[in-house]
Amino acid sequence: MARTTPHDPSPAGEPLYQRIAAELLGELRDSTIPPGERLPGERQLAEHFGVSRETVRQALELLRRDGHVTTDRRGSHATLPAAPVEPPSALTFPVGSLDPGGAGAVDRATVTWEAPPPAHAEALGLAPHRPTLVHRYESAGSGGQGRRTAVTSFSAVALAEVAELARYRHRADGTCAAQLRRAYDWMRRAGLTLHHRDSITPLPGTPSVRVTRLVHDQYARPLEITELVVDAQQDALVYEFTVPAAG
Repeated sequence: MARTTPHDPSPAGEPLYQRIAAELLGELRDSTIPPGERLPGERQLAEHFGVSRETVRQALELLRRDGHVTTDRRGSHATLPAAPVEPPSALTFPVGSLDPGGAGAVDRATVTWEAPPPAHAEALGLAPHRPTLVHRYESAGSGGQGRRTAVTSFSAVALAEVAELARYRHRADGTCAAQLRRAYDWMRRAGLTLHHRDSITPLPGTPSVRVTRLVHDQYARPLEITELVVDAQQDALVYEFTVPAAG
């Protein structure tokens, strides 16, 4: 891919680094990159936007001057305030996720770009070994009780139609934090109506259960599948359903 220079004009006539700064700011504002999270490195951003590292450098400097990004020895970080709290929905991502403000704080949540588990690929209609966005989540209580682990794989439809999810591809190296707590809100905002089916299966010889959630849209296209394993002796699963008012 050809690399442009920082001052090459965009179609609108503004310097290219200003357009890249605006696009990156959009990702910060829609919480694709949450407040305080480390931004991808200059090389990754340059590849993502198809520009030179110098262009990225100038775009970041512009965001730093405006107070949207700060840089320290660990790299650049988003500094925008968190998105406003939205009313709770009937779906939480991933299924079984705990309140990060409580005793069951999230320990780790990351994304990778890899071939999903075979059962996930089949449920999502993906060809064997075809990579996709895979989200891994792990949480536990303060004493290690109530441990929960979840693996989510997203379909090609979800990545094609939900821009916020697609933006994670260039950062899906398994190292960056990626809660994706607003994933279902992003799907709804993209015009998708979510239908989910949850199944609960005891795991033989253990006190744990597996919860499998498959989410489809209004056209019966699969969007994501999550498998959650939870210690049923130490924890409880709570499902909340919202019933629309009579029209």
